[in-house]
Amino acid sequence: MSIDHSGNGIFDRLEAGEPLRPDDPEIAQFQAVVSGTIRLCVEMNATATDVNQLRSRLGEIIGTVIDESTAIFPPFYTNFGRFIRLGKRVFINHACSCLDIGGITIEDDVKIGPRVNLTTENHPLNPDERKTLLTKPIVVKRNAWIGAGATILPGVTIGENAVVAAGALVSRDVPPNTVVAGVPAKVVKDL
Repeated sequence: MSIDHSGNGIFDRLEAGEPLRPDDPEIAQFQAVVSGTIRLCVEMNATATDVNQLRSRLGEIIGTVIDESTAIFPPFYTNFGRFIRLGKRVFINHACSCLDIGGITIEDDVKIGPRVNLTTENHPLNPDERKTLLTKPIVVKRNAWIGAGATILPGVTIGENAVVAAGALVSRDVPPNTVVAGVPAKVVKDL
């Protein structure tokens, strides 16, 4: 499914980080892409029998060819797909979830453990505005490693060569060449 990036449409506004409100006049376009992506993810996870098939099918979802040096193990989940960027020699283990409406960039040589959650999406605390979608991008820099079951929250950059320990909840940027652990994640070691 192609996305119209001409003018100032809903996808350009999302990519620019503007809030998405339920009464947006273009919400139907957004919902159509989300529905299509969910359908394609279900099909991909049910039919891909090897990493080559999964890489090809995920490339269709995100709208670009994924380098053959990158390996993704199924199942893989995304709710939008079009704002995911994957580098070379990336490894993504089983059951990774990428809520990418705010944009997810995964640079070269990144390793992502099983059951990792990368979420670029949030909602206002005010109950009257809670149906509004707020987004901020996630960037995972070159040669970073995210351990099993870690959660990366909106707006976080994981620095080059950094390690996120298994089960960590990362709500702030991770400096390069460090190890972070805990809930919330804190630097526990310099590399």
